[in-house]
Amino acid sequence: MAAARSKGKAVIFSAPSGSGKTTIVRHLLQHVSHPMGFSVSATTRPQRGQERDGVDYHFLSLDAFKAQVAAGAFVEWEEVYPGKCYGTLRSELDRMWAAGQTALFDVDVEGGVNLRNALGEAALSVFIRPPSLSVLRQRLEGRGTDAPEVIEERLRKAERELAYEDQFDVVLVNDDLATACRRAVELVEAFIAPAESPAS
Repeated sequence: MAAARSKGKAVIFSAPSGSGKTTIVRHLLQHVSHPMGFSVSATTRPQRGQERDGVDYHFLSLDAFKAQVAAGAFVEWEEVYPGKCYGTLRSELDRMWAAGQTALFDVDVEGGVNLRNALGEAALSVFIRPPSLSVLRQRLEGRGTDAPEVIEERLRKAERELAYEDQFDVVLVNDDLATACRRAVELVEAFIAPAESPAS
């Protein structure tokens, strides 16, 4: 897989489902002082609730997704669950970098690793870790959006995903959401505009 051309910076947030990464990403978009754009992932899964095509995800049929893969349209992609694919379109990066924005990603763990590898030093990758699997179970059950068997599948996946945390630049434990949001802003600000070293 060819790496994306480096035109700007990117910040990647990944976590097991239910760890709070989407809430943290939304906080970043409102509180980081530098221009940021949210990368809208493509997926073959059905729309949920009030989700909008082109805003929450680019919703594609499996055939359309595979056609985009064949055309080389993705920076990275994967089949997360059987028949359910997710990926990052190159056009999303081009759109944000052309606007002078830092690209902000909210992606699953393997997608985060793949993006970090593709973008190299242009990217900061952050792994959001739940305090424990039992807390993660409580959060998933509390959302009330998934059937019990889906929650069990997500927890099994989360257990596997925790083994990837050492492949990220930073691990941020979300045991207190306000603290995690504040720390995330500090990390992103420092990456986008690092303080200049004093002249020697």
